[in-house]
Amino acid sequence: MLYQVHEMQHAALAPMRFWAETGLKFFNGSGGLLQFNPAARYVAAGYEVFLRVTHRYDRPAFGLSETQVDGRAVEVREEFVLEKPFCNLLHFARDAAGARRKDPKVLLVAPLSGHYATLLRETVRALLPEHDVYITDWIDARVVPLSTGPFHFDDYVRYVQEFIRFLGADVHVISVCQPTVPVLVATALMAQNGDIQPRSLTLMGGPIDTRCNPTSVNYFAKHRALSWFEHRLICRVPGKYPGAGRRVYPGFMQLAGFVAMNPERHIDSHREYFGQLVRGDGDSADAHRKFYDEYNAVMDLPAEYYLETVQRVFQEHLLPRGKMVSLGQPVRPEAITKPGLLTIEGELDDISAPGQTEAAHALCSNITKAKRKHLLAPEVGHYGIFSGRRFRERICPQIRDFIRRHDK
Repeated sequence: MLYQVHEMQHAALAPMRFWAETGLKFFNGSGGLLQFNPAARYVAAGYEVFLRVTHRYDRPAFGLSETQVDGRAVEVREEFVLEKPFCNLLHFARDAAGARRKDPKVLLVAPLSGHYATLLRETVRALLPEHDVYITDWIDARVVPLSTGPFHFDDYVRYVQEFIRFLGADVHVISVCQPTVPVLVATALMAQNGDIQPRSLTLMGGPIDTRCNPTSVNYFAKHRALSWFEHRLICRVPGKYPGAGRRVYPGFMQLAGFVAMNPERHIDSHREYFGQLVRGDGDSADAHRKFYDEYNAVMDLPAEYYLETVQRVFQEHLLPRGKMVSLGQPVRPEAITKPGLLTIEGELDDISAPGQTEAAHALCSNITKAKRKHLLAPEVGHYGIFSGRRFRERICPQIRDFIRRHDK
């Protein structure tokens, strides 16, 4: 019912949005009749802020059409090389000059936790000059027909295994945040069954063991019954979408949760944006738009996957307790011996705190000391682990060097 109410509210705003769009044309200083009114900039800024706050943001584009290889510009093309109902495997194919380098093949496993895989745009950008990059491009559950069936935690594990097999035994896997658990589960099961294994595993800022240094996010998940999440957060997709009837954790509710974690920051940001528009500070206004175009683009999650992740990872801690069962088998991370293991954490991460990802080393006890490494990035928060200047300058070079040491 809540999803339907949300749709009705959005529809009710349509006349106001039309009025704001029309008013903006008159007041925005680009030929409008009222642009010379002293208050024009204030009115136009108010209209634009309203339009952006009430806008619905679709999946952004990666926009990575070029990279640098050996000091020269190289064209990049996006290619879907494997398509599944809930996820496409996307390849950033470099032109012939880039392909001739035979750089290490990387599978970047993006989170299925609300935002689109484009959240890892800067991760991909930093890897492209020296790696052959593939990424899991997850699909908004509201556009997946109900007839396709549900998507469970084990389906995520199965997808990861299928992508690894498709790319071959020379692939290096990097997982960011939430997928560190299903990636480790998938690799363990492949090792147990004598299947191929990746050459290296890089786990970044993930909830391998949330009992270590628990955050407010972990506390919230741990101290509420699973029924609380199911009754308050799970809705059915309305009839206007291809996935009508599917049970999901809606993107608009996730976005509300993201904002609620730090509402003052977002209020201040929009207040500053208003001032930037009034002053004509185009560069700062563009930076605001760029950030919120990504931040506000959220997707619905399959209810089964979301609830099982809450239960298995955040409430029952099945993997670190040795109790995880997936695809009908007990999961034994100690069976992993071939890949190198790199774990990365941010000193200031308030989502997956230091210690939670490092816990993977104790679980993968049969990987030799020479093939493992842990990196605690100083002065880095959760998003700084995979984007921003510190990622580009401090973290990505260490990922590159670790991958090359194990690319044999």
